[in-house]
Amino acid sequence: MNLSVDINTLTLKNPVTVASGTAGYGEELSRFYDIKRLGAIFTKGLSLKPRAGNKGNRIIETPAGMLNSIGLENVGLEVFLNEKLPFLKRLGATVIPNVAGHSEGENCALCEALSHTDGVAAVELNVSCPNVKEGGMAFGRNLSVFAKLIENVRKVTKGTLIVKLSPNVTDIGEFARAAEDLGADAVSAVNTFLGMKIDIQKRKPYFLNRVAGLSGPAIRPMAVRAVYEIYSKVKIPIIGLGGIARVEDAIEFLMAGASAISIGTMNLADPTLAVKMIDGIEAFMRKERVYDVRDLIGIAHRQ
Repeated sequence: MNLSVDINTLTLKNPVTVASGTAGYGEELSRFYDIKRLGAIFTKGLSLKPRAGNKGNRIIETPAGMLNSIGLENVGLEVFLNEKLPFLKRLGATVIPNVAGHSEGENCALCEALSHTDGVAAVELNVSCPNVKEGGMAFGRNLSVFAKLIENVRKVTKGTLIVKLSPNVTDIGEFARAAEDLGADAVSAVNTFLGMKIDIQKRKPYFLNRVAGLSGPAIRPMAVRAVYEIYSKVKIPIIGLGGIARVEDAIEFLMAGASAISIGTMNLADPTLAVKMIDGIEAFMRKERVYDVRDLIGIAHRQ
C-alpha cells in the first residue's frame, strides 16, 4: 500500500496533515501520539514579532462547528526558530510553518527566513485569515493585491511555497490559477468562512472584531465544492481542509482533487483524530483494492 503523496518536490509519507492554528507547534499533539507519523504539521501562523492576538471573546461553539477570533496569537519568528522548531526536528516531524505577516514586507521576510532554515519542509503563506485587520484577507480578497504579494514572496522563497486561500471570494478558482501562474507550488483550500454571533442579552456582536471565522463540519460541503472547482483550473497540488471529521470526509476531499488533507477544528474534539485518519484511509484502500492513494486523487472528475 502506497500512501505517499507529492507536493511539488516535497514527498509526504501519507496525505494526512494537521492544520495551522489547531495543533499549536506540535508539542500539544505529541502527548497523544508520535507526530512523525503525520504527513506534515502546519504550525501556528507566525509573525516576525510575538503577537498577542485579539482582545475580548475569542471562540464559541456553533451547531456542527465553531466561530473563532483568535487573531493569530503566536510566539514570533525568533522563539519559533530557537525553541519550537528544534523540538519538532528532534521528533522527526515534517514541518510546514504558516506565515501570517502584517504586510507584504513582513510576509516576504518570514518566507525568506523560514524557507532557508534547515528542518522546514515548505512554507504556507496565509492570505485568508478573517480575524486580523492588517494582512489576512486584505491580501486574499483583492486579486491584484494577492498577485503582487505572491509574485514578491516567490522571488525570495526557496523550495515549496503553499498559498492558503480564502473561501470568502466570488471565484476561488481564479485566485488558485493566479497563484499557480505566479509560481506557487500548491494551494490550501479552504480557510474559515466569515460568520457572526450576536449576544442577544447585551444586544451587540459577541466578538470585538464583529465577524469571526466559521470552521468545523458545518463548512465541509462548501470546502469540498471549492476543492473540486480548483482542481479543474490548476495543475498544482491542493491541500484540502474544512470540517474533516471522519475517514469518509477525507476520502471525499481526495476524490474531489486534494492531494493531501488537513484536520483542523476536530483536533480540538479528538486530538488523536489525525492518526486514526491515516489508519482509516489505509483500511478504505484495502477494502476497495486501491493500492496507491494517488489513484484516488481527483477520481470524481473522471467518473
